Amino acid sequence: MNQNLQKNLGLAPALSTVIGMVIGGGVFFKPQAVYSLTGGAPGLGMIAWVVAGIITITAGLTAAEVSAAIPKTGGMMVYIEEIYGKKLGVLTGWMQCVLFFPASIAALAVMFGSQSATLIGNESLVVPITLGTILLISILNTISSKTSGLIQTVATICKLIPLILIIVFGFINGGGTNSLTSPLVGPGISTGSVIGQLLIAILFAYDGWINVGALAGEMKNPGKDLPTAIVGGLTFVMAVYIIINIAYLWVLPANELANYASPASAVAEVIFGPMGGKIITIGILISVFGCINGYLLTGPRILYTLGLQKSIPGYKYYSKLNKSGVPSTATIIMGIIAMLYALSGQFNLLTDLSMFVVWSFYVLTFIGVILLRQKQPNLPRPYKVPLYPVIPIIAIAGGLFVVINQLLFAGMENTLISLGGIIVTLIGLPLYNLAQNQVKRNEEIR
Repeated sequence: MNQNLQKNLGLAPALSTVIGMVIGGGVFFKPQAVYSLTGGAPGLGMIAWVVAGIITITAGLTAAEVSAAIPKTGGMMVYIEEIYGKKLGVLTGWMQCVLFFPASIAALAVMFGSQSATLIGNESLVVPITLGTILLISILNTISSKTSGLIQTVATICKLIPLILIIVFGFINGGGTNSLTSPLVGPGISTGSVIGQLLIAILFAYDGWINVGALAGEMKNPGKDLPTAIVGGLTFVMAVYIIINIAYLWVLPANELANYASPASAVAEVIFGPMGGKIITIGILISVFGCINGYLLTGPRILYTLGLQKSIPGYKYYSKLNKSGVPSTATIIMGIIAMLYALSGQFNLLTDLSMFVVWSFYVLTFIGVILLRQKQPNLPRPYKVPLYPVIPIIAIAGGLFVVINQLLFAGMENTLISLGGIIVTLIGLPLYNLAQNQVKRNEEIR
């Protein structure tokens, strides 16, 4: 299936894709949501960053076994299909192509456009910059996967510079008098009532790690490099998140961080003066640019695989590769969908809509590790999850908590959004049947 894809991606672009797709806006913006939920108290927020990191690493360790055992382009969609069957695999790919990737790209691009316009001082440029950014990165990703990987590596290195500056100078110049661990929550806040919302908010900041699996068909040594990229990248991200949150609190107390839309910029202004905010804004722009590139590098590979499988109408267009061996048509189509989402203004709704469904399929992937060992014990496994089955069970439990909390315990709005996600995903079934009928008609004509 992947014989035409060029195997020219090594560990460095895979590792930087994991780091680049996870470290995006979350590290700069999520502390505000976290400390708002805790009522301006630092304790439970810091604990939640650690717990979410552990859940994510167990998820990465678990999913890496499936990624290495099934090194095919398509990522989670292919894993689900191999374990559960064709239709569930198609639904996974459909959900990612119509909800997860375009909505994420659009939301990140709007963030990029908004921050750029603020930096320039002209708010009327938000929409042109937003759409232009999606178009530019889409075009860059049609050149070659090697070019895309290079952009990802450079953007990831550049984005770490402002993070390092905040961490180093935050500890040097910060007062260090603010509490890091107490109180757990503010007055009138129940620990049990907010822990679920905290984890969901922070897990969103950690999200994106599994998508590097979509590059397996273009990696030189996926069995060895893919697990290393996932586990190594996530461990690094968790360390950065925890350290920079300590640095934030070293400079400003949690109740003040809760009042700033961009806590990183607020901290930078204290450390570096008025120019600090602008410096961090540039860092955010680089971070978000790399994040968009990561999504436009991996997402179209899933649409391309759906086209190869003839799983959705119009499959012959999605399955085309250009002269560089890149699924350029799928890349441009996903870019156009993202641009349409960017015009709608419904980015938070689209993100919320996709998160519930994505985590449902994450759980199926984690369960799949256990099922695959039972169904195919002799399948070559270049990597096996350590402490089996403890690590997979932790990953499954963490994922189920997210899914059940969103569906039942996060309020009526989140329940309706979750149900909407299920409906949009299930639309993929009649579309799959339509495509299969189209395939049959074409065969009869021949």
